[in-house]
Formats: sequence, C-alpha cells, structure tokens
Amino acid sequence: MPLLIISSCARCIDNKITCDAFLYLVDSKKFTATLQLLARDEDEVIDGQRKRLKPGNVSPRRLVPAHINKPPYVETFTVPAISSGLQIHDKTGIESMKASGRLAAKVREYAGSLVKPGVTTDEIDEAVHNMIIENGAYPSPLGYGGFPKSVCTSVNECICHGIPNSRPLEDGDIINIDVTVYLNGYHGDTSATFFCGDVDEKAIELVQVTKESLDKAISICGPGVDYKKIGKTFHDHADKHKYGVVRNYVGHGVGRVFHSDPIVHHSRNDVAGRMVWDDKWTMVTEDASLHYRTDAYHWKHNTGFVG
Repeated sequence: MPLLIISSCARCIDNKITCDAFLYLVDSKKFTATLQLLARDEDEVIDGQRKRLKPGNVSPRRLVPAHINKPPYVETFTVPAISSGLQIHDKTGIESMKASGRLAAKVREYAGSLVKPGVTTDEIDEAVHNMIIENGAYPSPLGYGGFPKSVCTSVNECICHGIPNSRPLEDGDIINIDVTVYLNGYHGDTSATFFCGDVDEKAIELVQVTKESLDKAISICGPGVDYKKIGKTFHDHADKHKYGVVRNYVGHGVGRVFHSDPIVHHSRNDVAGRMVWDDKWTMVTEDASLHYRTDAYHWKHNTGFVG
C-alpha cells in the first residue's frame, strides 16, 4: 500500500516555509525523537527491533547525456525560490503534464519493484536514473540546489529527501521513493512508500491510515473548494486514528516550474486560497459575501484551475 509524503528542502528555509508534494504521518509520541537527528544515538534500538538510520556512503553523481533537456536550475547549485502565482496550462501543456506524470508513475512503480532486503538505495537510484534517461527525460532532483542523486529514498524515520547511499535495505523497513521527471519542459512529481520484506502491523497501519487520509482529501477537491479544507480533511482522519500530522511541510504546484503556488497545507490551517472554477474565468469572494462592481475600466486576470 503506497504512502504519499510531504517533504522539505533548503529552498524552504529561504522562503520561510517547507514544501513538496506529499505527506507523511508519524506516531505523534515519536515525532520529536524522529526529528532530533543531530543528537540521536545511532545505536539505539527502536521498539526492540531496529536501530536508527546511519548515513551510508554516497556514490559519485551520475552523468546525463548532453541531448537530454535539463531544467534551468541544473549546475547553478542554488535553490530556486517558489514561483509565485498559479501555473496556467493550455491544452498542449495539459497533455505534456499528463505525459510527464505517467512517466514518473511508471518509474516509481518500477523502483518499488526493486525493494527487497539487501538492495541498497544507491542501486535503486541507478535504476531510476537509467530508466528516466532512456525515456528521454531528466531526473529533476539531480542538481536541484546541489542534491547529488536522481531520486529521494526515505527509509523508516527519514521523513523526506533521503539521499540514496550504500545502506542495504533490511527486512521490515518501509521506504518512500520520491520520483520527479522533467520531460519536454514539464515536471511530473510523485512518490509512494513500499514495504521491504516482512513489515510489522504498526507500520502497515501507519501506511493504511495515511493512504485513507490522502484519498479523503483528494475526494473533496474541486472548483470553489478552499485549500484549507484539504488540511482539515486529512487532519480529521489522522486524529480519528490517533496519529499526528507533520505540520511543517506543505504541498505545491508543479508544471514547467518544479515548485510553485498554490501552497497547500496538510494540517488544519486558516490560510486563504481557493480552487477556482473550471471555466478558468469565474472568481468568487473568499467568504461568499456579496460583491458590487462598476467598471470605469477593468483588469483582465489570468486564473489557474484544478484539472
């Protein structure tokens, strides 16, 4: 059962937010310990079964053929700011988004099929890198703000943006594989969590509840719906099962730009913002209050849409 997660990176520090596309639920009692990475005892045994993660060796950056179209941030080693404003996609853009999304999903599932005890996350990175290149696309994470690999592999307590390395996967691990491809000028971004070998019931339940929360949040999306309703829907289901939500991370728009508005919080919040109507023109007041307009002249506004 896949578990989609939200992640963050150095870019977020500059923007005073955290981002990425997906969400990860954690046991609220262990959330604080999970984040105390700098002060942790790496030999500590968790739940009497597994040790905390230890950094593995990171192999050299993999090469990308010159003919592959690369995003503008590659080789700058800077973290791009979140692009303000919604990305507006025409018919051609929508088809390009579908193509990049399909490829990303295909790569994600292939990567998941490689998950088994003894396989290293570096081996998964190599397979992902090669598959993306063979399909004429660029692995979006590679070179993003200096990120050294082509996919993010986050094992067990790693919430997000784990760097593939020499650590072999162990029986009972869960691993999130976060794939983003850049195909014909458009990013396709997706992730899922996979079970490695015999996973205990607590981990299975965590994944199941998170997937249910995600599905419930997706089901309420549509024209005129406040973005904050996503966070409330997700948080309500997590509460029902006594799980906590990682509040620091948010979702984002994707398209020609890797990270853009809208910023979507996955916990309860009061941030303004609404999915616009699918006619791409109609705009309504946030609080449904009546609006009076008289035109001496008017501005024409481009509006985004959810599709």
